[in-house]
Amino acid sequence: MAKSKGQSVSSKRVKAVPDRDTILAYLKDNPHAASRREIARHFGIKGAERAVLRDLLHEMADEGLLDAEGRKMRIPGQLPPVTPIVIIGRDADGGLMARPRNWDQDADGFPPAIAVKLRKDERRPPGIGDEALAKIFPAKGEEGVSYTARIIKIFDRAEGRVLGVVRRLQDGSFRLEPVERRQDELVLSEGGLSGAKPGDLVEVSPNRGNRRGLATGSVEEVIGQLGTERAISAIAIHAHGIPHVFPDDVLAEAKKAEPVSAKGREDWRDVPLITIDPADAKDHDDAVFAEPDTDERNPGGQIVTVAIADVAAYVRPGSAMDREALKRGNSVYFPDRVVPMLPERISNDLCSLREGEDRPALAVRMTFDSGGRKIRHSFHRVLMRSPAKLAYEDAQTAIDGAPDDKTAPLLTTVLEPLWAAYRVLSQGRKSRGPLELDLPERKIRLKEDGTIDRIEVPPRLDAHRLIEEFMIQANVCAAETLERKKHPLIYRVHDEPSLAKQEVLREFLKSIGQSLQRGPALNSSAFNGILERSRGGPYEAMASEIVLRTQSQAVYSPYNLGHFGLSLARYAHFTSPIRRYADLIVHRALISALGLGDDGLSDEKQERLDDIAALISGTERRAMVAERETVDRLTAGFLAERIGERFDGRITGVTKSGLFVQLDQFGADGFVPISSLGHEYYHYDESAFALIGDETGLGWRIGDPVEIKLLEVQPLAGSILLEMQSEPHKLDGIGPSRSKARAGQRRIRAANAKGKSGTGNRKVRKGRSGGKR
Repeated sequence: MAKSKGQSVSSKRVKAVPDRDTILAYLKDNPHAASRREIARHFGIKGAERAVLRDLLHEMADEGLLDAEGRKMRIPGQLPPVTPIVIIGRDADGGLMARPRNWDQDADGFPPAIAVKLRKDERRPPGIGDEALAKIFPAKGEEGVSYTARIIKIFDRAEGRVLGVVRRLQDGSFRLEPVERRQDELVLSEGGLSGAKPGDLVEVSPNRGNRRGLATGSVEEVIGQLGTERAISAIAIHAHGIPHVFPDDVLAEAKKAEPVSAKGREDWRDVPLITIDPADAKDHDDAVFAEPDTDERNPGGQIVTVAIADVAAYVRPGSAMDREALKRGNSVYFPDRVVPMLPERISNDLCSLREGEDRPALAVRMTFDSGGRKIRHSFHRVLMRSPAKLAYEDAQTAIDGAPDDKTAPLLTTVLEPLWAAYRVLSQGRKSRGPLELDLPERKIRLKEDGTIDRIEVPPRLDAHRLIEEFMIQANVCAAETLERKKHPLIYRVHDEPSLAKQEVLREFLKSIGQSLQRGPALNSSAFNGILERSRGGPYEAMASEIVLRTQSQAVYSPYNLGHFGLSLARYAHFTSPIRRYADLIVHRALISALGLGDDGLSDEKQERLDDIAALISGTERRAMVAERETVDRLTAGFLAERIGERFDGRITGVTKSGLFVQLDQFGADGFVPISSLGHEYYHYDESAFALIGDETGLGWRIGDPVEIKLLEVQPLAGSILLEMQSEPHKLDGIGPSRSKARAGQRRIRAANAKGKSGTGNRKVRKGRSGGKR
């Protein structure tokens, strides 16, 4: 029977089902019991009442009271029951204290304090700097502690080396000033400098024997003078605990590896699968080929083949290389170096699809109709030999009519068929309607000495989009095949924006004369509509920035939530097993599900997919933060000699403390404190992403083009302080009554403050001034 108007799940709830507060209290105390089944069991809910509980939990998730991931639910902001942690120190009683390993303080605020509880029979207890996978419990009655943790597994013990800068004191002695603030200085003997000079960034091994005064140490490696990229990326590696030295047993295992034979594989060495990668790429894990479908039943159809390096053939479950790859989770890319997931013998040699060399691959052959709809696909374990390695620019130049000696022979047989298939797939992409945020990515070009030569934003080519779309389709095929075979896997999931973020976007759009639909039908096309309506107008950059901020973060999960941004019902990473452990898991799952060998996904790994997904989601976020911080530090160092110069920029963030501005020329972000914006009191309007003057109603908002002056740079912190040169302006969509009403409220509060303390509005403004990002 249909519900009457206004009726909700709440109105028909039966007495046996607990209310929201009871459920939230239970989940706060029992985060490990987070599935619907476990909640029902605890409250004794049976039969038809389970459907009422299910609807209530869905309501709570829609309202932002719960975060849902597959079958698991937790209170927003609450740590997952199994969390990677890093041990950072001891409490007053000597107990170990930790924080979540993948916590972004800029985005999430201060990390929660975690007290580590050790078992009495712990054979080798963890130490400061160690990283571990832990079972997390809410702390009960422990002051200053948010959670307690029980160690499940230590996956990275601290190596003990300290990164820092050599300083010479006035008395001629030497000290190490650690990069990490929580570490004490070390005394360096002149004989233990190993050639290091004052100002050098070095790695030092502390001497554990000295218990009085400052510890001593010896320089193990001179990384270089501060300001070089090698030194800056080393700071990020150490600050985030990124494993960067392969253990001896891993290197020995890689050295012993022999090329895989053709036995048990299809021979595809005559298929002209070419690689198209960045010009400076050292590993090549994907190759592509396309041809028209000759089947009369599929006129205008295309057959696209994607071959991916068969890493599973070399990295066997349970091996030393496998354990190390899981610990690293992914490769990390800095401007002058890569911290690889696998040793170079594997990543750059045996698994890299090198030009003219036999290589094992796991390939998918996909057939599309003339509208870009996939008709069928099949997976094959093959031996291939790529006839050519091309850079994106080379392939694009050839298609644009200027082939060189290398691309000319490939033009009609390989390149033009690839572009013909891309045109067909583009129609399917357009019908699917994925989120079309084409964001520029800055690239740092270095000189031979490791310092910055220039910062540029390379053009986005059709060659990039072609490879991207081919890889997306291959990833979809992997997920579909494993679902059809009912085989466990790790999905790449991107949930739809939360209701809270949707509401913030809705309020912002109202201020610029646009709207956003409500309800469960919201999809990526709605966001594309916002971008399209803003294109070419004064709000184009503003709309792109806000739409980006509205999106959820993509993560790995054994539960399928779909991929909102790509507008796909199922999606799994399959195309980069050299640099992502998630892809290696999917490769092994396909090998098991399709009976392609004895090196598939082990039962032990299948049982641990929850933990593995949490771990590699964390290592991915760690890599992203480390890469971003390195670029920020390098760019800040590059700008340190240009203090006082003026630059054009665009406001990319607005807070109650001030404005974040991105410099057009360099892509670097700097901060303009609110206290430096003049004598008028500026009100922070959160829904409009704006600072608005109380008296004039003029101000600044996100997306505004501005001129700024460079005031101060702190290279090690990656911090840039700016001064606004542009004048505030009238903000469309923000009515005068709104600003005047708030101005009146401000004046009343200022007058009250003056009456109580004898201070006026100047004091209030000063108290609101912000710091650096």
